[in-house]
Amino acid sequence: MNDYYADLGVSRDASAEDIKRAYRRAARKLHPDVNPGPEAEEQFKKVSQAYDVLSDPEKRRAFDMGADPYASGAPGFGQGFSFSDIMDAFFGAGAGAGAGRGPRPRRQRGQDGLVRQDIDLETAVFGGEEDLVIDTAVLCATCNGDGAQQGTGRRTCDICGGRGETQHVQRSFLGQVMTTRPCQACHGFGDIITHPCYDCSGDGRVRQRRTMRFRVPAGVDTGTRIQLQGEGEIGPGGGHPGDLYVEVRVRPHDIYTRRGDDLHATITVPMTAAALGATLTLETFDGIQDLDLRAGTQPGETTTLRGLGVTHLRGTGRGDIIVHIDVRTPTRLDQTQEDLLRQLAAARGEERPTGKLAPADTGLFGKLRDAFKTR
Repeated sequence: MNDYYADLGVSRDASAEDIKRAYRRAARKLHPDVNPGPEAEEQFKKVSQAYDVLSDPEKRRAFDMGADPYASGAPGFGQGFSFSDIMDAFFGAGAGAGAGRGPRPRRQRGQDGLVRQDIDLETAVFGGEEDLVIDTAVLCATCNGDGAQQGTGRRTCDICGGRGETQHVQRSFLGQVMTTRPCQACHGFGDIITHPCYDCSGDGRVRQRRTMRFRVPAGVDTGTRIQLQGEGEIGPGGGHPGDLYVEVRVRPHDIYTRRGDDLHATITVPMTAAALGATLTLETFDGIQDLDLRAGTQPGETTTLRGLGVTHLRGTGRGDIIVHIDVRTPTRLDQTQEDLLRQLAAARGEERPTGKLAPADTGLFGKLRDAFKTR
């Protein structure tokens, strides 16, 4: 009869922790990857067989009473010795494949969703509420998420016995290694719905289109994502819903172009208004505003309306409205208009205008070059 205590190098009153510690030391020393050779391999099998017996309270009790679990039939190394036992010996309980998993619950959290919503620029400026239409998973009203027809229940899976997992023996260089996999019959749940709900087929949820209103904060821009907690898909088995993320896209505006939190607009004025000055009206999101155009305004100049732009998303205050002035020169003149312009030109001494040419290289590098020339 084998002496498993001697094989493992422990006393007969050794604790479970002492046995595990002794096996860990021996396995590291005798493992075929570390100590190749037939003698080391045979010794590794002996200590592994000893650990299999002494780490199991029932087998150890039987051995102490004079029975050897490996004495009859000469089963090979590894019978009843699972891969999780090896992992537990090295890394502690719960490290083995499938350790402590058991059947998985039918109620699970739903997935998060992502949708895109177009909004007007005015909504981005001030914020507001929008209607959103989505196709998503909702709780099955027939079974209320249970998945079974009313009045029916579930039965324990015959294949896994309610554990939700099955064990499979594989051969490896260590011998026979036992692995754990989810049960294919019950899909890991441990039980089987005998009469699934007709509407959801046992899933506890159905696909449905629903409409909801959500709040758009002021200052959002294209690409901003708004999180709506608990508005995502209902989970399988009627589990808690996930979150819904709404990605905003701001529609183009007829007048304004957004740059950051500023709004830009271009206004075209006649040449006479630019020369004489004028007061114009501009339509903004805050109503009609007066825009004072000073006399002698040049093409490309800008004027600013403070605090009438987009609300800052993070912080207080708003951006500005920046108006770009485009001066339009008349192209079709009748005789009277042409005569008047000629009289104006004569009065200003501009009958034969001479253009003023600016140096082409008056920038930074041109100024540096001129500075070196004067030295």
